[in-house]
Amino acid sequence: MMGSTADALSSSDFFCRRHVFLCYKNPAVWPPRIEAAEFDRLPRLLHAAINARKPHIKKETCLTICEGHDGTETSNGDVLIFPDMIRYRRLTHFDVETFVEEVLVKEGEWLPGNPESLKASYVFVCSHGSRDRRCGVFGPILVSRFREEIELHGLQGKVLISSCSHIGGPKYAGNVIIFGSSINREVTGHLYGYVNPDDVPLLFRQHIIKGEIFDSLWRGQIGLSEDEQKKKQEQRLQLNGARHLEGSTVASRCRTDGESCCQDNEDSCCCQNNMLAEMGELSPDNNSRKNVNVISRINKGKAALRWFSSTPTWLDSWEQEDTYAALAVVCAAVSVTIAYSCYKQMR
Repeated sequence: MMGSTADALSSSDFFCRRHVFLCYKNPAVWPPRIEAAEFDRLPRLLHAAINARKPHIKKETCLTICEGHDGTETSNGDVLIFPDMIRYRRLTHFDVETFVEEVLVKEGEWLPGNPESLKASYVFVCSHGSRDRRCGVFGPILVSRFREEIELHGLQGKVLISSCSHIGGPKYAGNVIIFGSSINREVTGHLYGYVNPDDVPLLFRQHIIKGEIFDSLWRGQIGLSEDEQKKKQEQRLQLNGARHLEGSTVASRCRTDGESCCQDNEDSCCCQNNMLAEMGELSPDNNSRKNVNVISRINKGKAALRWFSSTPTWLDSWEQEDTYAALAVVCAAVSVTIAYSCYKQMR
């Protein structure tokens, strides 16, 4: 189970009633902040325009960047709007003011573009490495795992996955937002935290295929107030026969010698700091096998914060690099023995 709901819902993204995603390039070129002067004009101007018109926008609106690749389902400049489930194609920096006024302020249509209805479920994984290293390492691995699940279940075109920029709470990495229809056909957006690669198959089956909330990783629902989210989670836990929400906080499980080791300061939880100590081993190469091994060890440290944990064995600490090193030593010893034997025979 995640921490207390008040703690897990620290990101303002949760309370937005409308979430706008601008498809634009990839995480490698995203600066730490969308509004940064060094960022390209389109995302920077769209962020500024939304902020400038905020008092006149009826629905509180959040802006996030997701990947854009020309010639694909999500080209650069495409705008996805949730939970409206519509897409506008090819927004340029010249169109930003008009787009914000017509679509977000007046809640009409942007006349130069034809809104397209989105039918698929959308999964966004925070991979904003320039903002937080943890997301930069966890994100790409989770995106790959989701793609594997999409192919495994034959849901290409029905479930779309993309990296996205900061969505709040990097201490909960990996962070995942899923937009799609629930079992009652209502379009909702749910955010999950502490997602690791081994969680993806279960999360995929339960949320995307069954349309049910995966409570042990749940951080919140887009568009609901904090009180509404607490009530929703309490109702689900009661229906599932789980204990009361307040009895399932991180603090109640993050204990040593019977005393809580987590403090009110979000950066001082000893459980989280123990995990961060291992983050220094993470490689900047997002495709490195070593990252997967380190993440596996980090997630063993999260076992005290989560339901569904596995018992570690000595094999879990045996790295691929250790295997190679051992083989190299053996081969070297054999080579020396053979060479010495040949030398003696020649004499």
